[in-house]
Amino acid sequence: MKLKNASATYHYLLMLIPGIALLAVFNIAPLGGIVMAFQHFNPGKGMWHSPFVGLANFKVMFHNTASWEVLRNTLIISISKIVAGLLVPVAFALFLNEVKLTFFKRFVQTIVYLPHFLSWVIIAGIIKDILAANGLLNVLLMHLGVQDPILFLGSNFWFRPILVLSDVWKEFGFAAIVYLAALTNINPSLYEAADMDGASRMQKIKYISLPGIQTTVVLLATLSLQSVMNAGFDQVFNLYNPVVQPTGDIIDTYVYRVSFEQVNYEIGTAVGLFKSVISLFLIVTAYKLASKFAGYRIF
Repeated sequence: MKLKNASATYHYLLMLIPGIALLAVFNIAPLGGIVMAFQHFNPGKGMWHSPFVGLANFKVMFHNTASWEVLRNTLIISISKIVAGLLVPVAFALFLNEVKLTFFKRFVQTIVYLPHFLSWVIIAGIIKDILAANGLLNVLLMHLGVQDPILFLGSNFWFRPILVLSDVWKEFGFAAIVYLAALTNINPSLYEAADMDGASRMQKIKYISLPGIQTTVVLLATLSLQSVMNAGFDQVFNLYNPVVQPTGDIIDTYVYRVSFEQVNYEIGTAVGLFKSVISLFLIVTAYKLASKFAGYRIF
C-alpha cells in the first residue's frame, strides 16, 4: 500500500527538487562561512588556513558600543513595524468589509495591494523625491507657512517614523487579505440577528467581526515574533545615510558596512551569527506559542 501511494505521488516529490536545490545552494552551503566568526580571517589564506581565535571576535562585538546601538535600533524599528503592521491591516479589513459595493471594494483592495509588488529600490526613489528639500511635501509645507524645508531623511527624529509608515503603506494591503478571508468565514446569520436587534455598524464590528477574526490576529501576532531581529535591510539600505546612523543603523546594515566597507569579515560574521542564533530561538518560541494559543502546527 505504501509503495502504491509513493508511486502515485512521486511527481509531487519531483516538484520539490528545484526548491530543495535552491535551499541547498543558497542557504545550507553558505553555512560553512560561519567558521570565519571564530577566526582572524585573512582573505589571502582563505577560511581553512586563517588562524583561529576562539571567541575573541564575540568579545570584541559585545564590548563595542556600536553593536548595542544597532541592536537597540533593530528592536525599536522591527517592533514598531510589527505593531503597526498588525493594527493597520486589521482596521482596514474590518472597515472594508463593511463596504457593500462589491466593485468599489475590489477596486480599493487592488489599489492598496499593488505596492507589495514594488521593490524597495523603486519605493525608496519615490520617497526620496517626495521628502527631498524641494520635494512635494516640503513644497506643500511652505504653502502652509513653513519657512525652512525639513530634511526628513536627514533627521534622526523623522527617520524611524518614515521607515515604519512606508513599510506599513507597502504591506498593509497584502496583509489585509488574510483578515478579509477570515471575515468571510463568519456566519452571516450573526449579522442578520444583529440587524434585527438594531445594532449599529460599530457594534457589529466590535461584537461580531473582531471576535470572529480574533484567532487569526493572535496567530499572526505570535508568528511575527520571529521577525523581531529583522528590521528590513532592503528598505533601510535604500533610505539610509550616515547622518541618521545613530537611529537608523540596524544589524544588517552594520554587518554590511563592517564586512564590505571596513573589510572586517570576522566581526561581520560574528554579528550575523549572533543574530541568527537569536532569530532561531524566536522562531521556535513563536511556533510554540502559536501552537498553544491558536492551535497552529506545521509538524
